Amino acid sequence: MASTSRPILPLDQSLHDVSVEIGRVPLRFPARVPWLIALIFSLALLLLFFVSVTWLMTWGVGVWGLNIPVNWAFAIHLYVWWLGLGHAGTLISAMLLLMGQDWRNSLNRFAEAMTLCAVVCAGIYPIIHLGRPWFFYWMFPYPATMGVWPQFRSPLEWDIWAVLTYLTVSLLFWYIGLIPDLATVRDRAKKRGWQVFFGIFALGWRGSARHWARWQKAYRTTAAIAVPLVVSVHSEVSLLFASGQVPGWHSTIFPPYFVLGAAFSGFAMVAMIALVVRHFFGLKEIVTDQHMDVLAKVLLASGLMTAYGYVFEVFDAFYSGDAREIATTYDRFFGMYAWSFWGAVLFNFVPLQGLWFKRVRRSPVLLFLIGTSVVIGMWLERYMILVTSLYKDFLVSSFGEYHTTFWDWGTYLGTIGLFFTPFLLFIRYIPSISIFEDKEVLAREKKEARHG
Repeated sequence: MASTSRPILPLDQSLHDVSVEIGRVPLRFPARVPWLIALIFSLALLLLFFVSVTWLMTWGVGVWGLNIPVNWAFAIHLYVWWLGLGHAGTLISAMLLLMGQDWRNSLNRFAEAMTLCAVVCAGIYPIIHLGRPWFFYWMFPYPATMGVWPQFRSPLEWDIWAVLTYLTVSLLFWYIGLIPDLATVRDRAKKRGWQVFFGIFALGWRGSARHWARWQKAYRTTAAIAVPLVVSVHSEVSLLFASGQVPGWHSTIFPPYFVLGAAFSGFAMVAMIALVVRHFFGLKEIVTDQHMDVLAKVLLASGLMTAYGYVFEVFDAFYSGDAREIATTYDRFFGMYAWSFWGAVLFNFVPLQGLWFKRVRRSPVLLFLIGTSVVIGMWLERYMILVTSLYKDFLVSSFGEYHTTFWDWGTYLGTIGLFFTPFLLFIRYIPSISIFEDKEVLAREKKEARHG
């Protein structure tokens, strides 16, 4: 890995301190009460999710606010939003691993877990909005005796394969990177139950040279596979829109626009989670101010690139000369749902400008608030892209309004519970920060300090 110009971990720490500080989180959990409150709240939302899905399967998608012409709304809007939130985990872990960026080591583990939880929430939506979700297996090319095969030109097929591939590779990458730390916690555990639990999932890891050599090959190979998936999966999502003729969607800028927007929202979510984990688990010596400073700079950079996408999308509409494209753009500015466009601009880019200043980047409260603003802004952006392009069809007689129902919101809030419940269990029972990678960085920085 490439070295940094200045230490990213305190040099007065010992390697033993790193193992103790991170390993104590699952073994002697330091934030039981806040964690339990958060888990109860998440379980309540998860219960709401099961109730909403049961109601949906009983009465059909008509319980949502869908209509003609707005036959896509919350289901696709939130599918795109959840996938975007999961993007930063792969970017921080895989891409920065291949680039040799050491600052990723204190963030990558829970960022990867965030990716897995977010992709599961996203993957639920293409299934439950099928109308008959119990037949979701029809989208797979299983041996069908009746000769009925999936229609691979259908966007639903693109969804199922893109998300499934992304989830599988992300899961493998997360687990492979976790194996050495599972062994560390196994060896530090005092209770027999913890020793058996971590021992099973450590797969017999002993830290031999042969183990490390094979692990390095598997880890970097999986990272190299995961990086293109970051681009491909959200490019596929953008093509759900760009491949159609609907004004406001039919644009070649959508693939990079969606990928950058996904990274933008994902980095904001990572910053929020990092700050919460750092505060409640007392990990300020591991997730340092410098880590948050670098993450804030990346958030600022991805936000500026997303802002360029906003500007170019408007320019592209007017440059095309297409009357319907121009009318859709005007409608986004001044129409019935203009609040979603201007809300996205406000929440995404106005508070973001504070990150030009070091004091703001290193302020936990301000950085958390800016991350929250970005997550809200990207939610509004996805809503704007869906609804403002659909509610006015090509014929005036087909114009219609879209209004959400209780079950739209119930399903959405339920997926928040579906996201946080496994994530909270992860940070409770598994090392949420990479032990061995932080120890490698600290050992190298100590060596450089002695010889420098």
